Amino acid sequence: MNAPVQSSNLTDAFALPRLRMVEKLKDFYRIADERALEAMNRVPRHLFVPEAIQSQAYKDNALPISAGQTISQPYIVARMTELLELKGKERVLEVGSGSGYQTAVLALVARKVFSVERIPELAANAKSLLLWLGFRNISFKTADGTEGWESYAPFDAVLVAAGGPEIPKPLVDQLIVGGKMVIPIGSDQKSQILVRVTRTETGFMKEDCGPCAFVPLIGEHGWGENKK
Repeated sequence: MNAPVQSSNLTDAFALPRLRMVEKLKDFYRIADERALEAMNRVPRHLFVPEAIQSQAYKDNALPISAGQTISQPYIVARMTELLELKGKERVLEVGSGSGYQTAVLALVARKVFSVERIPELAANAKSLLLWLGFRNISFKTADGTEGWESYAPFDAVLVAAGGPEIPKPLVDQLIVGGKMVIPIGSDQKSQILVRVTRTETGFMKEDCGPCAFVPLIGEHGWGENKK
Protein backbone atom coordinates (compact mmCIF):
# COMPACT_ATOMS: atom_id res chain seq x y z
CA MET A 1 0.00 0.00 0.00
CA ASN A 2 1.42 3.32 -1.11
CA ALA A 3 -0.24 5.99 1.04
CA PRO A 4 -1.44 6.45 4.61
CA VAL A 5 -5.06 6.79 5.61
CA GLN A 6 -5.26 9.00 8.67
CA SER A 7 -8.52 7.58 9.95
CA SER A 8 -7.98 4.79 12.49
CA ASN A 9 -9.35 6.96 15.28
CA LEU A 10 -12.43 7.83 13.22
CA THR A 11 -13.59 4.57 11.73
CA ASP A 12 -13.91 2.05 14.56
CA ALA A 13 -17.72 2.30 14.47
CA PHE A 14 -17.64 1.46 10.77
CA ALA A 15 -14.95 -1.24 10.87
CA LEU A 16 -17.40 -4.14 10.92
CA PRO A 17 -19.71 -2.94 8.10
CA ARG A 18 -16.62 -2.11 6.04
CA LEU A 19 -15.23 -5.59 6.58
CA ARG A 20 -18.57 -7.12 5.62
CA MET A 21 -18.58 -5.03 2.46
CA VAL A 22 -15.15 -6.38 1.53
CA GLU A 23 -16.17 -9.95 2.35
CA LYS A 24 -19.14 -9.64 0.00
CA LEU A 25 -16.90 -8.30 -2.75
CA LYS A 26 -14.68 -11.35 -2.35
CA ASP A 27 -17.22 -14.10 -1.69
CA PHE A 28 -20.27 -12.98 -3.70
CA TYR A 29 -18.76 -10.93 -6.52
CA ARG A 30 -15.56 -12.98 -6.75
CA ILE A 31 -13.23 -10.00 -6.70
CA ALA A 32 -9.82 -11.66 -6.55
CA ASP A 33 -7.45 -8.68 -6.44
CA GLU A 34 -6.23 -8.79 -2.84
CA ARG A 35 -4.60 -5.37 -3.09
CA ALA A 36 -7.86 -3.78 -4.22
CA LEU A 37 -9.75 -5.53 -1.42
CA GLU A 38 -7.21 -4.41 1.18
CA ALA A 39 -7.46 -0.83 -0.07
CA MET A 40 -11.24 -0.87 0.19
CA ASN A 41 -10.96 -2.19 3.73
CA ARG A 42 -8.74 0.78 4.61
CA VAL A 43 -10.56 3.67 2.95
CA PRO A 44 -13.32 5.14 5.16
CA ARG A 45 -16.10 5.27 2.54
CA HIS A 46 -18.51 6.95 4.97
CA LEU A 47 -16.37 10.11 4.91
CA PHE A 48 -16.94 10.43 1.16
CA VAL A 49 -20.75 10.69 1.40
CA PRO A 50 -23.00 13.33 3.00
CA GLU A 51 -23.20 13.02 6.78
CA ALA A 52 -26.94 12.34 6.65
CA ILE A 53 -26.40 9.07 4.77
CA GLN A 54 -23.16 7.87 6.33
CA SER A 55 -25.01 4.90 7.85
CA GLN A 56 -25.60 3.65 4.29
CA ALA A 57 -21.99 4.03 3.18
CA TYR A 58 -21.13 0.34 3.21
CA LYS A 59 -24.28 -0.95 1.56
CA ASP A 60 -24.03 -2.47 -1.90
CA ASN A 61 -25.27 0.47 -3.94
CA ALA A 62 -24.35 3.86 -5.34
CA LEU A 63 -25.20 6.91 -3.24
CA PRO A 64 -25.86 10.57 -4.09
CA ILE A 65 -23.21 13.19 -3.43
CA SER A 66 -23.23 16.90 -4.24
CA ALA A 67 -23.63 18.51 -7.69
CA GLY A 68 -26.07 15.83 -8.84
CA GLN A 69 -23.35 13.17 -8.96
CA THR A 70 -22.95 9.79 -7.27
CA ILE A 71 -20.38 7.69 -5.44
CA SER A 72 -20.19 4.36 -7.28
CA GLN A 73 -21.42 1.05 -5.89
CA PRO A 74 -18.55 -0.67 -4.00
CA TYR A 75 -18.62 -3.59 -6.46
CA ILE A 76 -18.06 -1.24 -9.40
CA VAL A 77 -15.13 0.44 -7.64
CA ALA A 78 -13.58 -2.94 -6.90
CA ARG A 79 -14.25 -4.32 -10.39
CA MET A 80 -12.83 -1.29 -12.23
CA THR A 81 -9.75 -1.31 -10.01
CA GLU A 82 -9.24 -5.03 -10.53
CA LEU A 83 -9.58 -4.74 -14.32
CA LEU A 84 -6.64 -2.31 -14.43
CA GLU A 85 -4.38 -5.06 -12.99
CA LEU A 86 -2.27 -2.61 -11.00
CA LYS A 87 0.87 -3.88 -9.27
CA GLY A 88 1.90 -0.76 -7.37
CA LYS A 89 4.36 1.05 -9.63
CA GLU A 90 1.89 2.56 -12.10
CA ARG A 91 0.96 6.14 -12.93
CA VAL A 92 -2.83 6.25 -13.27
CA LEU A 93 -5.06 8.89 -14.83
CA GLU A 94 -8.53 9.11 -13.26
CA VAL A 95 -11.25 10.94 -15.18
CA GLY A 96 -13.95 12.10 -12.76
CA SER A 97 -12.73 12.50 -9.18
CA GLY A 98 -16.28 12.76 -7.89
CA SER A 99 -16.27 12.24 -4.14
CA GLY A 100 -12.64 11.13 -4.21
CA TYR A 101 -13.39 7.59 -3.03
CA GLN A 102 -12.20 5.80 -6.16
CA THR A 103 -9.22 8.15 -6.17
CA ALA A 104 -8.27 6.99 -2.68
CA VAL A 105 -8.52 3.32 -3.63
CA LEU A 106 -6.34 3.90 -6.69
CA ALA A 107 -3.81 5.85 -4.64
CA LEU A 108 -3.34 2.86 -2.35
CA VAL A 109 -2.70 0.40 -5.17
CA ALA A 110 -0.73 2.57 -7.64
CA ARG A 111 2.37 4.74 -7.33
CA LYS A 112 0.79 7.99 -8.49
CA VAL A 113 -2.74 9.13 -9.41
CA PHE A 114 -3.58 12.09 -11.64
CA SER A 115 -7.23 12.92 -11.01
CA VAL A 116 -9.26 15.27 -13.23
CA GLU A 117 -12.71 16.58 -12.27
CA ARG A 118 -14.74 19.10 -14.30
CA ILE A 119 -16.99 20.30 -11.42
CA PRO A 120 -15.05 22.75 -9.20
CA GLU A 121 -17.08 22.01 -6.05
CA LEU A 122 -16.39 18.28 -6.28
CA ALA A 123 -12.74 18.79 -7.16
CA ALA A 124 -12.17 21.06 -4.16
CA ASN A 125 -13.99 18.78 -1.72
CA ALA A 126 -12.19 15.65 -2.92
CA LYS A 127 -8.78 17.30 -2.75
CA SER A 128 -9.40 18.66 0.75
CA LEU A 129 -10.55 15.30 2.13
CA LEU A 130 -7.84 13.24 0.47
CA LEU A 131 -5.09 15.55 1.70
CA TRP A 132 -6.59 15.46 5.21
CA LEU A 133 -6.57 11.65 5.09
CA GLY A 134 -2.84 11.76 4.40
CA PHE A 135 -2.60 11.04 0.68
CA ARG A 136 0.43 12.64 -0.95
CA ASN A 137 0.61 10.69 -4.22
CA ILE A 138 -2.35 12.37 -5.96
CA SER A 139 -2.27 15.34 -8.33
CA PHE A 140 -5.54 17.20 -8.88
CA LYS A 141 -6.87 19.21 -11.79
CA THR A 142 -10.21 20.89 -12.53
CA ALA A 143 -10.78 20.52 -16.27
CA ASP A 144 -12.47 18.51 -19.02
CA GLY A 145 -11.29 14.99 -18.21
CA THR A 146 -12.07 13.67 -21.68
CA GLU A 147 -8.99 15.61 -22.85
CA GLY A 148 -6.84 13.70 -20.35
CA TRP A 149 -3.79 15.38 -18.81
CA GLU A 150 -1.28 15.56 -21.62
CA SER A 151 1.52 17.24 -19.70
CA TYR A 152 1.85 14.13 -17.49
CA ALA A 153 1.26 11.53 -20.21
CA PRO A 154 1.84 8.73 -20.96
CA PHE A 155 -0.01 6.82 -18.26
CA ASP A 156 0.14 3.13 -17.38
CA ALA A 157 -3.60 3.03 -16.80
CA VAL A 158 -6.71 5.18 -17.14
CA LEU A 159 -9.97 4.88 -15.19
CA VAL A 160 -13.02 6.81 -16.39
CA ALA A 161 -15.77 7.18 -13.78
CA ALA A 162 -18.56 8.35 -16.09
CA GLY A 163 -20.30 6.87 -19.13
CA GLY A 164 -19.54 8.15 -22.61
CA PRO A 165 -20.91 7.40 -26.08
CA GLU A 166 -17.52 6.28 -27.38
CA ILE A 167 -13.92 5.80 -26.32
CA PRO A 168 -12.22 9.24 -26.12
CA LYS A 169 -9.25 9.24 -28.48
CA PRO A 170 -7.08 11.55 -26.31
CA LEU A 171 -7.28 9.06 -23.44
CA VAL A 172 -6.13 6.17 -25.63
CA ASP A 173 -3.35 8.32 -27.06
CA GLN A 174 -2.13 9.09 -23.53
CA LEU A 175 -1.78 5.40 -22.60
CA ILE A 176 1.50 3.54 -22.88
CA VAL A 177 1.54 0.60 -25.29
CA GLY A 178 0.18 -2.29 -23.23
CA GLY A 179 -1.58 0.10 -20.85
CA LYS A 180 -5.21 -0.44 -19.88
CA MET A 181 -8.21 1.86 -19.64
CA VAL A 182 -11.52 0.97 -18.01
CA ILE A 183 -14.48 3.04 -19.16
CA PRO A 184 -18.30 2.73 -19.34
CA ILE A 185 -19.49 3.07 -22.95
CA GLY A 186 -23.04 3.21 -24.28
CA SER A 187 -25.38 5.05 -26.64
CA ASP A 188 -27.86 5.49 -23.76
CA GLN A 189 -26.82 7.99 -21.08
CA LYS A 190 -28.51 5.87 -18.40
CA SER A 191 -26.84 2.51 -19.06
CA GLN A 192 -23.52 1.38 -20.44
CA ILE A 193 -21.18 -1.56 -20.93
CA LEU A 194 -18.01 -1.57 -18.87
CA VAL A 195 -15.18 -1.81 -21.39
CA ARG A 196 -11.50 -2.56 -20.89
CA VAL A 197 -9.29 -1.01 -23.55
CA THR A 198 -5.69 -2.15 -24.05
CA ARG A 199 -3.37 0.08 -26.10
CA THR A 200 -1.53 -1.76 -28.86
CA GLU A 201 1.23 -0.77 -31.29
CA THR A 202 -1.36 -0.09 -33.98
CA GLY A 203 -4.41 1.05 -32.00
CA PHE A 204 -6.31 -0.68 -29.23
CA MET A 205 -8.39 -3.74 -28.42
CA LYS A 206 -11.63 -3.81 -26.42
CA GLU A 207 -13.10 -6.28 -23.94
CA ASP A 208 -16.74 -6.29 -22.82
CA CYS A 209 -16.80 -6.56 -19.02
CA GLY A 210 -20.55 -6.43 -18.40
CA PRO A 211 -23.38 -3.93 -17.93
CA CYS A 212 -23.15 -0.89 -15.66
CA ALA A 213 -24.81 2.48 -15.07
CA PHE A 214 -22.87 5.73 -14.62
CA VAL A 215 -23.57 9.45 -14.75
CA PRO A 216 -22.87 10.90 -18.24
CA LEU A 217 -19.31 11.70 -19.27
CA ILE A 218 -19.54 15.39 -20.14
CA GLY A 219 -16.82 16.97 -22.24
CA GLU A 220 -15.35 17.56 -25.67
CA HIS A 221 -14.90 13.81 -26.22
CA GLY A 222 -17.97 12.75 -24.22
CA TRP A 223 -21.59 13.80 -24.47
CA GLY A 224 -20.88 17.53 -24.56
CA GLU A 225 -22.72 20.09 -22.47
CA ASN A 226 -25.37 20.57 -25.18
CA LYS A 227 -26.18 16.85 -25.23
CA LYS A 228 -27.06 16.48 -21.55
